[in-house]
This record gives sequence, C-alpha cells and structure tokens, in this order.
Amino acid sequence: MINGKLNKIIKIFILALQLMILVHANDNSINASRQTAITYAIDRVSESVVGINVTQLKRQQVNPFFDPMWGGFFPYTRTFKVDNMGSGVLVSPDGYIITNTHVVDNATEIVVTLKGGKSYEAQLVGIDNLTDIALLKVDDSDLPFADLGNSDKLIVGEWAVALGNPLGLFDINNQPTATAGIISGIKMDFGLKEAGHVYQDMIQTDAAINPGNSGGPLVNALGEVIGINTFIMTGSNHSSGSIGIGFAIPINRVKEIAEDLKK
Repeated sequence: MINGKLNKIIKIFILALQLMILVHANDNSINASRQTAITYAIDRVSESVVGINVTQLKRQQVNPFFDPMWGGFFPYTRTFKVDNMGSGVLVSPDGYIITNTHVVDNATEIVVTLKGGKSYEAQLVGIDNLTDIALLKVDDSDLPFADLGNSDKLIVGEWAVALGNPLGLFDINNQPTATAGIISGIKMDFGLKEAGHVYQDMIQTDAAINPGNSGGPLVNALGEVIGINTFIMTGSNHSSGSIGIGFAIPINRVKEIAEDLKK
C-alpha cells in the first residue's frame, strides 16, 4: 500500500515537472517570436541615429507700408532666428554625420544628440543644395556608425524602417523613434523643387515620416541604411502629418555626395 502511494506521488511529480518544462518552452517560443527582422534592423542601427537641434537665420522681405501703392518703394529684409529640428546618421567612428541640407542650412548653431543623451556641438563640413545632402562632424572617436547598403538592389515590397526625431520626440527619452513599412516605389523623379533642390531616383515608403524625420536613415531588414528620409506628401487639407507617402534619397547617391563634401 505504501508502494502504491509512493508511485502516485512520483507520477504526480513527473507530471508537474513535465508541465513546468512545457510552460517554460512555450515562454521561450513566444519570446523568440517577438524577435523579427524589424527588431533586428532597429537594434542594429539605432545607436548611430542622432537627433539634431538647430538655430537658423531666416530672412523675410517686409513692406512697412500697408498701402499697396507703396509696395515697390520701401521694402526691406528682416533677419530673425528660428529653431529647427531634424535627424541624422553617423557614418564613421570619427564622427561624420549625414543629414539633409534643409535641416542645417543657414545654421548659427547645430547640436547633435546621440542615443543615451550625450550631446555635441557639430561643425558643418559642407552642403550640396542641389541634392539636399549635408555632412556634419563632431569631435570624438570610436562612435557607433551605421552600415550603408546598396540602393540599386532595392525590392519593391521589402521591409523598410524609418528612424529619427519626429516632432522632437528624440529629446523626450534620448533615443530615436522607429516606424515600419515597405518600399512602395523606386526611381521616383520630382525634378526641381523649392529652395533649388532636385529630387531624382527617390525611394517611396509608407513607413511614417513626419517633420523632424528629415535627415534620418531609411533602413532595410538587414539593418543597412538604404536612404535618407527627406520629404513627405500631404493630404488635400494640407495636413503636416504623415499619410503614408514619404520619400528618401537613395544611399548610393548620398555616399557619392558625402565623399565629395568630405574632400
């Protein structure tokens, strides 16, 4: 009788042990399923994404007289300071950063913040107004930097992740915001746009891009930068937010321009 009770206890113990193993294995399976190509790409690139805060000089022609008959006689130009924000991506361990020209043009001060909150005053190495590409430099070494991919090999429909500083959110927790989508189109030509920029061979994505994302990286599932997020199209009500139609400069063009600016 004692042996019978002992056998029952052993069976119950074995069943309980098997149940614990099953639950633990299931937890591991769920945790493993949370790790995707998207999370891999974000983890690989986010350390190299920076938030950019800029003080810029803006000029505006002002007419001091309200009477239209005086319109051509007494106009003058007023210069004033405005704050601007954007994103960038470190592309070398010695502190070179790629962003958009329109983020840093006419800047009197450029402050770059890395993930974690460390900030630098950045120097403007050069700008190319035609392509809307700018190169910055911070004085440090052994910095995290992104791998640059090949934008000639993009596949329409493949995953795309946009990282950056939309609406200044980088400053809230000192890390970039990520949005995911696909490559919606390639080789989109827009010709000459405002401020003299010419946008050719642009990459279209439905990953949400908003004001402040300009200059940040568009990344593939391998964690490679394939483009620099630059502008969006808005709805008929002229909303400034994303409607899922954003555009990035292909990284192959960016690499050429950045190398020229560095030289």
